Amino acid sequence: MKVACAISSTASSAAVLCRCLFSSSAAKTLIPTSYWRSNTSASGSLYQIACSMTTSPAPQPEKPKPPPQPWLIVGLGNPGKRYAGTRHSVGFEMIDTIADAEGISMGSVSFKAQFGKGFIGDVPVMLAKPQTFMNASGESVGAIVSYYKIPLKQVLVVFDDLDLPFAKLRLLPKGGHGGHNGMRSIMKHLKGSRDFPRLRIGIGRPPGKMDPASFVLRAFNPQEREELDFTLQNGLETVRILVLEGFDKSATFVNSAKPLTV
Repeated sequence: MKVACAISSTASSAAVLCRCLFSSSAAKTLIPTSYWRSNTSASGSLYQIACSMTTSPAPQPEKPKPPPQPWLIVGLGNPGKRYAGTRHSVGFEMIDTIADAEGISMGSVSFKAQFGKGFIGDVPVMLAKPQTFMNASGESVGAIVSYYKIPLKQVLVVFDDLDLPFAKLRLLPKGGHGGHNGMRSIMKHLKGSRDFPRLRIGIGRPPGKMDPASFVLRAFNPQEREELDFTLQNGLETVRILVLEGFDKSATFVNSAKPLTV
């Protein structure tokens, strides 16, 4: 039996073209279904068979996953030692907690904010503490979002909330400003959009008839500080889950968390 094969390929598929010479007895047993035609040569009765076979495409390698999109995490507060550790600046403390835990330096000043870049897991993050004073926070946040073209679903704002019990956390996918001037400014500089997640940290209501504006500038007492430190660690884990696993898992974790009993 003599076999001569020619192989050709195209961009879309590989085809194998074979011209095979068999004795007449072998042809009838070995080629039951292929296309074939008879031919007679000078040496005797032979069958000349031309067959075409299309091979399966080679498996394609898996496409690499696109790199994760960066997150912008903003904590709101007022700059300067006078306001450090006060209720209205608890957003700053959340950023400091994240930066310390993830090894992110906050030493630079950009976009009117203390600013740092780093990673949570393999996800790039930017941390910002606007230095514009609370009521103009949007000047800083709007500039960062515009410059880096960050999708609003990847912008988390952390701020104090009078309407939540002290040390309570609440993660929401979007919402209004709720009378918070820092959030009001941010929404203004994001073209009125309210479609960005926010982590609210409860600071409680002022006692008696105290003016809320005075209450938010008060420092925490020792017992409150102990509770707040626990809350900040809980907030850190909330942010990690948000960035690495998504909003739903993060909201389930933090919004169903039991309060600390001291």
